[in-house]
Amino acid sequence: MLRKNLSLNDCEIKLDSENGVFSGYASVFGGVDSYGDTIEPGAFEHTLSKHGLPKMFLNHEGWELPIGKWVEAGEDKRGLLMDGELTPGNTRSTDVHASLKHGTIDGLSIGFYLEKDDYEETDEGRIIKRISRLVEVSVVTFPADTAARVDLSSVKSEEIEAIESIRDFERCLREVCGVSKGLTQALISRAKVVFPQGEPVGNELDVKAMGELQRAAERLRTKVTA
Repeated sequence: MLRKNLSLNDCEIKLDSENGVFSGYASVFGGVDSYGDTIEPGAFEHTLSKHGLPKMFLNHEGWELPIGKWVEAGEDKRGLLMDGELTPGNTRSTDVHASLKHGTIDGLSIGFYLEKDDYEETDEGRIIKRISRLVEVSVVTFPADTAARVDLSSVKSEEIEAIESIRDFERCLREVCGVSKGLTQALISRAKVVFPQGEPVGNELDVKAMGELQRAAERLRTKVTA
């Protein structure tokens, strides 16, 4: 059985702090993961239609009781969106709930099977067009964090012009560019060292500075996807 991990920071997890209901993306389409694989839109339609919802475990521990259940799964333009419920009264589920709230557990991982006709080989890796069976989706401690991408072409001019503080810049990196929490914090820390502090923000971005930012983002994207 194959497994692929994804950071919940990149999956936009939403947790109801009271009853253990949460949602997040278990897979993001179009990216190249650490194995060189790309999962295409529509890949999960077959397994969800034929086999239904997967099980929910902690760290792929299929020999243990499930920590909850997935109540809904479906594809949208971004990826495979999952809605789940942690089991009330289950000690491990209570621990997982507390860890999710505190951010000490921050990943999802899918466990699935492929058949020969489900993918095609390329020089760069595999293009997965269909998942034969999605067996389980686990909450995991160590995500691969392979969904981090920086693509300034997707950032609208009004979103850039709205940046007037370090907090705005951080929000743009996280919510607009899709950069992971850890990478965002590292970029912000470095930016504070590299760029002068205390200068007023102009109404328009300097063209030369924007060009430098674009080139830096492209170098960063190349490293992340490598």
